[in-house]
Amino acid sequence: MTSPDPVTASDTDDGPLAEQLLRFTRRVHRIQKRHIEQSGLGVTPAQSRLLRTLAHYPSPPRMADLAERLEVVPRAVTSLVDGLEASGKVRRAPDPTNRRVIRIELTDDGLKALRALHGARRSAAQEILAPLTDEQRAVLGGLLDTLVDGEGRC
Repeated sequence: MTSPDPVTASDTDDGPLAEQLLRFTRRVHRIQKRHIEQSGLGVTPAQSRLLRTLAHYPSPPRMADLAERLEVVPRAVTSLVDGLEASGKVRRAPDPTNRRVIRIELTDDGLKALRALHGARRSAAQEILAPLTDEQRAVLGGLLDTLVDGEGRC
């Protein structure tokens, strides 16, 4: 005998909406992954995220900084950096003020990859949004702004 689901329809009215949201985010990830793969860069979605995160730093960060920003364990960042370094997209560089610290820098190939990845993400977004009218896109944009900027934000 299985135990009942702890969250029932009487507990929340958002169950179907939450399920739609989860299905939508999975679809977004699948489509983005396909577009990234089609770019031919040999970059995984996780490596793509690390490259984008790295580009937002004003100066090369430490691996611990990247792990914190990506909300992953440092070992995960090490693996991602290893792969990106092997493909020439990032390099490890000594910190100029503390030789025990290693910084992660984007290379020229990494910057080129970022531009290509940006294009892949844009084409994925176009595919995802294709069924919507301009009016529906405007409404969706407003709703997403509310959800992204809403209270209770972590």
